[in-house]
Amino acid sequence: MLLINMDHPITTIKLQNELDVVLAYKRAMQLSEFSGLPVAAQTKFATAVSEICRNVLEHVGEGTIRFSMVESRNFLSLEAFVTDRGRGIPNVQEILDRKYAPVGGKGQGIYSSRKLVDHFQLESDFEKGTRVRLQKRVPHNHPPINAAIIQGWSDYFNNESEISPYAEIKRQNMQLIELMEQLRVRTIEAEYQLQEIQHLNQELQTSNHEINALLQERDVKNQELEQVNKTLDEFAQTVTHDLKAPLHNIRGLSEAVTDFLQEDSKEEAQAVMPMIQLQIKRMDHLIRDVLAYSLTGRQQIQKKKVAVGELLYNVLTTLAIPQGLQVYVPDELPVLETEEIFLQQIFSNLLSNAIKYHDLPNGQIWIKAFQHPACWEFAVVDDGPGIPAEDHGKIFELFETTSDVNHPDSTGIGLALVRKIVQEKAGRLWVHSKGRGTAMHFTWPY
Repeated sequence: MLLINMDHPITTIKLQNELDVVLAYKRAMQLSEFSGLPVAAQTKFATAVSEICRNVLEHVGEGTIRFSMVESRNFLSLEAFVTDRGRGIPNVQEILDRKYAPVGGKGQGIYSSRKLVDHFQLESDFEKGTRVRLQKRVPHNHPPINAAIIQGWSDYFNNESEISPYAEIKRQNMQLIELMEQLRVRTIEAEYQLQEIQHLNQELQTSNHEINALLQERDVKNQELEQVNKTLDEFAQTVTHDLKAPLHNIRGLSEAVTDFLQEDSKEEAQAVMPMIQLQIKRMDHLIRDVLAYSLTGRQQIQKKKVAVGELLYNVLTTLAIPQGLQVYVPDELPVLETEEIFLQQIFSNLLSNAIKYHDLPNGQIWIKAFQHPACWEFAVVDDGPGIPAEDHGKIFELFETTSDVNHPDSTGIGLALVRKIVQEKAGRLWVHSKGRGTAMHFTWPY
């Protein structure tokens, strides 16, 4: 049970000048410390007291503040009761609710003080003055407080030597300077942390850009992989189909040879043998073309000096050129530092096509070379039947052939192989054909 004389104030101060406000602030700090309030709560209570006392001086001119200890529901609170005999404050509730802002900033101290204490009560009557009650609750673990203790505080203040206003103001200024220094340090720390956050944000943005670039690259690679898988499926299906056809033919022809031999018809059997050899030759050609296409771009082939004129001579000697077909090779052809097998495959396929698809007993094929700033351009030109315009877009695709029904044995791999090699060398490949004659062009780096 708390036994405290509520009618006996601890100390009372007449508010007549600024020095009395300083004294009220000091008494609020002392009593807060005596009551066991935390440091932050001490400062809040003393600041609220100072604001209300300064309002009294500014708007009325004089007043009184009385400090006491009050008890409510077994809780102790330190109370400051400030009174004046002024004209009163109109619109009190609007000021407290921040719905009304008096001219000149009046009322700001009232609103701020209300937020600093646990209990705030303001009564104001016209021409009768204003009464403000400020209370800060004492914590449960407070030091012993009873009537004797409170009387001791009162005696201490009554017997205290006169306060030096200069010393008190200087002490408060020193506290303010110390707080400002702490605030400055906190500001520097906050700025440093902000810089760190900005730096981390920049790194995060950079990482996001890199991740986005990787995701885009992954998407491109996935699309390329899908295209490769699609081509691979078509490749496998076509190879299987094209290999099965000659195999079925060989099987049928072999069974026919067996039947002829059983019937002792050697002449009929011998007549079938060239047909078997033709099918075997077609299979061999298909297998070699498929192997060459699949290996292009995967082999590590050493470069060497290649005389293009000499390479063309070697290629032409391997081809079966009809007697009425003339092939013209220019005298001046370059010597390139390149992969010999690639150029050999390209010229072999282009010349072979020009010879195979020529439709007249007599004809001409020209090999041409043009020097450009960054590459050589070669062309294999013939005066054959030409290629229909509708076939220009597909002749370089794998397993695609022209609509020429006179050459059903074409595998559709030769020009696809040429395109793949030229692409590996970052070159260009195109066809020019209008009416009779065909010109196959490709570029090759120095």
